[in-house]
Amino acid sequence: MAAGLAAMVALAGCSGEVDAVDHAPGTAQAAASINPVLAGDVRSIVTAAMDKHQLQAVIVRVTVDGKDVITKAFGESMPGTPATTDMHFRNGAVAISYVATALLQLVDEGVVGLDDTLSTWLPEVPHSEKVTLGQLAQMTSGYTDYVHDDGFIDAIYNDPFRSWTPEELYAIGASKPLAYEPGSNWNYSHTNYVLLGLALEKISGEPLGDLLERKVLGPLGLSETAGQHTPAIPEPALHAYTSERREPLGIPAGQPFLEESSYWNPSWSLARGAIQTSTITDLATTADAIGSGALLSEASHAKQVEPNLRGKTSLVEGCSTCMVQGENYSYGLGVVISGNWLLQNPMFGGYSAVEGSLPSQKIAVAVAVTYSEGSFDAWGDVPNMALELFRSIGAAAAPGDAPPQ
Repeated sequence: MAAGLAAMVALAGCSGEVDAVDHAPGTAQAAASINPVLAGDVRSIVTAAMDKHQLQAVIVRVTVDGKDVITKAFGESMPGTPATTDMHFRNGAVAISYVATALLQLVDEGVVGLDDTLSTWLPEVPHSEKVTLGQLAQMTSGYTDYVHDDGFIDAIYNDPFRSWTPEELYAIGASKPLAYEPGSNWNYSHTNYVLLGLALEKISGEPLGDLLERKVLGPLGLSETAGQHTPAIPEPALHAYTSERREPLGIPAGQPFLEESSYWNPSWSLARGAIQTSTITDLATTADAIGSGALLSEASHAKQVEPNLRGKTSLVEGCSTCMVQGENYSYGLGVVISGNWLLQNPMFGGYSAVEGSLPSQKIAVAVAVTYSEGSFDAWGDVPNMALELFRSIGAAAAPGDAPPQ
C-alpha cells in the first residue's frame, strides 16, 4: 500500500504494443531471441492481459542461462509517452533479497551468526533480547507490521509525501506485544527489515546503502539499481498511477478517479538505504543471481532458499499477516519460494513487479506493471498483475515445472 495527494489524472485504457529492446538509445541493439516461439508466447500473454485488465504499461524480460528470450516494453509510461525497456521504477521488496544476502555474506565471513540476538546492536528496541538476526531475515520474529497499523495507514493516506525515519517506523511495530514467541510462527512484517537494516549498519560500520552496493549490487553488475534518498526516480522513469485512495478521500464509486503516484515518498517502505529504483534488466539479473546463490557459500544459499516453514506455521488471532505456508508460498531468508521458483513480488503506490527464477532450468523472468483507471475495482483495489503475468510466463517457459497457480 501507499498513499498521496496528487492531481487527478484521467487516462484512457492501455495503448498498443511498443517496440523496444534492452538497449539504451543510440547503442547497438540486443541479440536476436534464443527462443522465438517462447518470445511470441510471452507477447501474446502480455497483450491479452493488457486488454483484459486495462494495464497502462508492462515491461518484461525473460532469459535462459542468461541469454535473452525477450526484453520488451508494452503500453505507455504517460499518455503519449511509450514505455521503454530502460525505464527505472521502484523495486520495493526486491531489495529485501539484497539485504538478506548481505547478512548471509557476513555470516560466511564469520562476522555474525544468524542466532545472534538483535539486542547485541540495538538493545533499546523492545523484545530485542529474544529476537535473532535470522528470525528478522525470515520474518519469524513475531514483530507486528507497522504497515497494518490504523494510525500509520491514516498518516500515509493523508500525506503521501511525508518522509519517515526508521526509528519512527519500527517504533510502531516493535512497541506492540509480539504476535507469537520468536521463531514459533511467521508473519509478513516490514518491521523486520527496518530493524535488520539498522542492525547491519551497526555490524558493518557503514550505511546500509553503501554495504549493499559493495557486497551485492556492485559484484552483480546492477549498475541501474540504486538506493534513493529522496522520492526521485532516475530518468527515463516509468510513471505510476493508482486509485487506492478512493475510499479514504471519499470519492464515490463510478466517479472517475486516478492519481499519479510516481513520486510519492517511499521512505516508509523498507530499511533506510534499501529503498531503491531499478530496471527490468537488473531485475532479471537479480533473479538469476539469487536463484544460483552466486554471492553465497553453498551452505548459506541452502539456508536462504530452504522451504523449511512449510507445514510449520499457522494463523494467529489478531495477526492479519500470519499465514499457513505451503507449496504455493513459503518464505526463506528474504526470498519467496513458490513451487520450485524463487522470487520477490513488490507492489505499492501504483507499481507492481516480480523477479523470479527456476534454478534447475536457469530461467529468469522479470515483469513490471503499471495501471490505468480501468484496472481498479470500485473500491480502488487491484491485484498484483505482475504476479499473474509471471505465473503465465513461467508456465510457458517451463510447462513441466510451472509456478503454482
